[in-house]
Amino acid sequence: MDASAQRPPSKKDVFRVVSGNFLEMFDFMVYGFYAAAVAKAVFPNDNEYVSLMLSLATFGIGFLMRPLGAIVLGAYIDRHGRRAGLVMSLAIMSVGVALITFTPTYASIGIAAPILVLIGRLLQGFSAGAESGGVSVYLSEIATPGNRGFYVSWQSASQQVAVVFAAVIGVTLRGVLTEEQMLAWGWRIPFLIGCLIIPVLFWIRRSMQESEDFAQRAKRRRVTLGEIYRSLLQNWAIVLKAVLLVTLTSVFFYMITAYTPTYARQVLGLSAHDSFVVTVCVGVANFVWVPVMGAVSDRVGRLPVLLTFSVLIGLTAYPVMAWLVTDPSFGRLLAALMWMSFLYGGYQGVMVVTLTEIMPAEVRATGFSLAYSLAQAIFGGFTPAICTYLIHATGNRAMPGLWLACAALFSIVGALTLYRNVHISRRGTTAVTPA
Repeated sequence: MDASAQRPPSKKDVFRVVSGNFLEMFDFMVYGFYAAAVAKAVFPNDNEYVSLMLSLATFGIGFLMRPLGAIVLGAYIDRHGRRAGLVMSLAIMSVGVALITFTPTYASIGIAAPILVLIGRLLQGFSAGAESGGVSVYLSEIATPGNRGFYVSWQSASQQVAVVFAAVIGVTLRGVLTEEQMLAWGWRIPFLIGCLIIPVLFWIRRSMQESEDFAQRAKRRRVTLGEIYRSLLQNWAIVLKAVLLVTLTSVFFYMITAYTPTYARQVLGLSAHDSFVVTVCVGVANFVWVPVMGAVSDRVGRLPVLLTFSVLIGLTAYPVMAWLVTDPSFGRLLAALMWMSFLYGGYQGVMVVTLTEIMPAEVRATGFSLAYSLAQAIFGGFTPAICTYLIHATGNRAMPGLWLACAALFSIVGALTLYRNVHISRRGTTAVTPA
């Protein structure tokens, strides 16, 4: 191995790759935060519930493109390299962001408005299908021995920075603009900020170096697209079990971030300011817990951490939500979400690195991205809409906790069945045994 292969990754290496991941999550969060405003501008309806559901459904529909993006862009990353694929995903994401930002209102252009926003969300979903997988795989391949969990955790940590940034913008706008101004045009400001930072992110990501692990394999032999897809089919069982693992983090993340402002305002009756402040605190707490637990899993192993936090989530999600809704207040919302953040960070910190370790090297990006995207498409993206429907149908404001507890059961089943066939040592070496 040459000298460059032994060079430890620097902070700049990590920053370059997670920068685009930041944009992906920032714009997804902004849409979730301002779903009610988007609903009034683009999806007008005399029934406020129907209007909001249309907006939240559009948020979820973007996730349906993720599996297609995972298959197409994931294969591109596995064949042409991590750097090339991540630059392409950022370009596609940028087009989607611009469409949502500059689409006129329904009052101005009629049915074209929701159609353009829908196209923007589909492009975002297509790009996001491979973004998280490409970033996680790149980080796993540049990580130093025994620290893979810590390095890969920065994929998720960068998303928490985006959550905090989006929420801080929300707090600021609520402080300087009236409710009428927010509904009329203020909700576009965060999307515009996303557009303005795109050129900077392109410059940063284009300076990435290809991972040495991929470069060495490409020198020996570059796999064909046919080989990538055949290997993916051969490993379908691993991908399916990985989907069960990702289901919990998909439901959990969007519940405690994108859905929080809508839930706090429209279900609990709290102020927009309070909901955004809590979201900022959640993002900061997630940013701390995710890398900490990734490092812990490097020392004690992946399975114990996965199971511990899955069980804790399953046992406490509904009771915590029930406690919150009995007497909604800023203090209770903050306390409940801080506990949720600890549980999320503990699980997410180990789950992502686990996916990079169980996938065969030649389809690492494709397999990871497909499993991640399927779970996001089926469960995660529609979590805000599902929670809204469950509350509306039952009248029980704590129902999101039950939905989260169900997702925890999927995770427990996935972890136990996966580790019957895949052994991952404490130092991150992987061995797949016959079923």
